[in-house]
Amino acid sequence: MHLMMILMALAVAMGIRLLSSLCLDEMSNWQRSLITFILPPLLLLMTATAVISMGYHGEMLGFPASRFSYLLAVCFLVFALIRGLEITYQGWLSTQKVKEYAQKNIDNHPARIINTNLPYSAQVGFWHSELIISNGILNTLDDDHLKAVIAHEQAHAYYHDTFWFFWLGWLKRISFWLPKTDILWQNLLLLREIRADQKASQTVDPLILAESLLIIAQEINRIATANPLGVVEAAFHDLSLDNRLEERINALFNESDYISFDGIDWYFILITLLPLVSIPFHR
Repeated sequence: MHLMMILMALAVAMGIRLLSSLCLDEMSNWQRSLITFILPPLLLLMTATAVISMGYHGEMLGFPASRFSYLLAVCFLVFALIRGLEITYQGWLSTQKVKEYAQKNIDNHPARIINTNLPYSAQVGFWHSELIISNGILNTLDDDHLKAVIAHEQAHAYYHDTFWFFWLGWLKRISFWLPKTDILWQNLLLLREIRADQKASQTVDPLILAESLLIIAQEINRIATANPLGVVEAAFHDLSLDNRLEERINALFNESDYISFDGIDWYFILITLLPLVSIPFHR
């Protein structure tokens, strides 16, 4: 029966990934992407937790428990734990690296300065992130465009993007084998930047912000590839999103479903707890 639970959870997880565009078509792009990305790995984690808590002795609804399903659940949770420790260690290394950079005030905002000609800015950290700016971006942008970049980075700090995308990055690492994982991840990264752009546009001219994007993209592509700080970073410019730069700029000026960035309804997350309901039925 436990093996049947695991297979059912796998089938539901696959179904959510493959059919979400049909079942969740009334939601915004942001909500639909989050739900489709989060639910499958959480459902598998809760199923594995339920199977382990019930053990491999006894029976459930007349069907005997098995060692195989128990070991399968243990292996998945151990894998998830290892990937979690790995991403945590990488994040810690990044935050330690940031502390090595000199700090100064840029437009009345404390920032760590990277001594490189590559135009680069990002928020790095967990819940309380730090602003990182390179000499390259200070030399490339004038005051107005620099203020637009800082406003964008402050938006990342406002939404605590480094913290939330740390956990989303963990879910990505343990569910890389599920359908559409990378597609959904790239879409969430794009939406994260669009949300920060829109927040920044409330305090700076959207045209200046769009110009900053283009200037930095052109300069980065002219000089070299970026050297990102990894899992606890939310950067103004991401090379992996270069081919969707036009979408990001259009979203600054055009009304679309990108405008809606409401949080997800938590009853969807409660669905992932259903496997735990099976525990009392184990004897």
